[in-house]
Amino acid sequence: MDLLTDKTASLSFFPGFRRLDVTVDDVRFAGVIGGNGAPLLLLHGYPQTHIAWRKIAHDLARSWTLIIPDLPGYGASQIGTTKPRWTKQRVARSLTALMQHLGYQKFAVVGHDRGARAGFRLALDYPDLVTAFSSLAVVPVLDAMSAVDHQFAARNFHWFFLSQPAGLPEKLLAAAPDAFIEHSLATMANGLENIEPQALAIYREAFRNPKVRHAICEDYRAAMNEDMDLDRIDRTSGKKLLCPVQVLWPTSDPRNTAETQIEIWSQWANDVTGMTIHAGHLLPEESPQAVIAALRSFLPIRV
Repeated sequence: MDLLTDKTASLSFFPGFRRLDVTVDDVRFAGVIGGNGAPLLLLHGYPQTHIAWRKIAHDLARSWTLIIPDLPGYGASQIGTTKPRWTKQRVARSLTALMQHLGYQKFAVVGHDRGARAGFRLALDYPDLVTAFSSLAVVPVLDAMSAVDHQFAARNFHWFFLSQPAGLPEKLLAAAPDAFIEHSLATMANGLENIEPQALAIYREAFRNPKVRHAICEDYRAAMNEDMDLDRIDRTSGKKLLCPVQVLWPTSDPRNTAETQIEIWSQWANDVTGMTIHAGHLLPEESPQAVIAALRSFLPIRV
């Protein structure tokens, strides 16, 4: 069975939700939508799909309408033309088009990992649309790269491997896609046993698709080039997020604390709060109750 095209595979993780299948801005978005209340856009990270939110969606759906897509090129969200590159700015534009197509003119955003960087760009470029933004486990790419040391490089070697010029990473990944994604997830979750087999199967299936692997490589190439350049321009100009910002940071990162991350994000916004979550990198999957509690204390109930 192809888990990505099977209509029930994704919905089995989100009881009571319906499929999201919308084509806008050269993306056919796949995912789920459900719940009641003000709109809340949830954006997953590398190397996952929208099911990364499976453990917190049911609770949040009691208070918010959740829009949970695969990022463009990830999972089952298919992109059309690949030129120009899918930078975070282009991803943010497509997500804005998705939300407006669904009838949402204002909404909150929660992003993890790559999704948080897309959410950051969305909130920065479309300040009139985003009512609140929560970043899980990351800071903007400019700040992340300025703090790189040998420990970061060793643990996060995929940043530098996946961002190599097109062709080489894709060829090497094709040789052993399961081994690569399993290594990534095991590192992030402190062992594959911390991800249930059904979810792991979805993640493996997505990464076996060469188009998805290429899109992920392009995501990292954009991060190390266009995304960082644009962050630098915005930092120099003093451009800031206008909405409240929340920072949730894992205890597994020994180099930093939530307080450090709040300091970094305070260079980008005037209203920043946050806390440490006892977990590894995959916060919504490893510590869902703590994430739920943090988000409920931060997110606006009404638009």
